[in-house]
Amino acid sequence: MTIRDATLEDADDCAAIYAPYVRDTVISLEEEPPTADVMARRIEGAHVWLVGELDGRTVGYAYAGTFNERVAYRWTCTVSVYLETGRRRTGAGRALYEALVTRVREQGFVRAAAGITVPNEASVGLHRALGFADVGLFPRVGWKFDAWHDVAWMQRDL
Repeated sequence: MTIRDATLEDADDCAAIYAPYVRDTVISLEEEPPTADVMARRIEGAHVWLVGELDGRTVGYAYAGTFNERVAYRWTCTVSVYLETGRRRTGAGRALYEALVTRVREQGFVRAAAGITVPNEASVGLHRALGFADVGLFPRVGWKFDAWHDVAWMQRDL
């Protein structure tokens, strides 16, 4: 897999990868899949946005965003990774995250945080394998598919 910086031209592919997470799962607590235009704005606003390509096709992406707008939080970022359906447990998520961690560290960030709707053993396992530790649980903070959902927070020093 080749990993590179995302461009605005990647917005369609990223939106397509993300849509099933929104439509069919509680992995994302968004209720409507974002359009390519919305995804392009997210790419522009990210600290880092990387895409993974295999045989010329985008198969996943990872990004780092603002943890909190207040200046005191400027050294901490949030991170996420999404893979196309059927690509879990192939090493793609790990490769994207490792590249992302390197990039945000180079930018001067000292801590990365990830919010994970639980249960999601695959995501929790990936984060733990990459050195993230459990730091908290927000019980029943997200409402989707007629049910409340917990969000676990994990953190890693960079």
